[in-house]
Amino acid sequence: MKRALYVLSMVLGAYLVVRAIAEPFVIDLGDPATYRDDWGGPGLAGVLAVHCGPGVVAAALMGWALIRRWQQRRAAG
Repeated sequence: MKRALYVLSMVLGAYLVVRAIAEPFVIDLGDPATYRDDWGGPGLAGVLAVHCGPGVVAAALMGWALIRRWQQRRAAG
């Protein structure tokens, strides 16, 4: 069960990271009409924080988890 939760968390994290990478390319940064009605709007900073912030947090947590797992395997072997 723990392994399934780990895999599910990594898949969700990967989705959030890809979404964070794609968001600046999906909206027109020079045209506020493209992001005015999005979550975090009407300002660009709010939109990027809401749409990219979870991806940044997910990337940091995924990196931390992978490093921790690598260190545990290295210490055991």
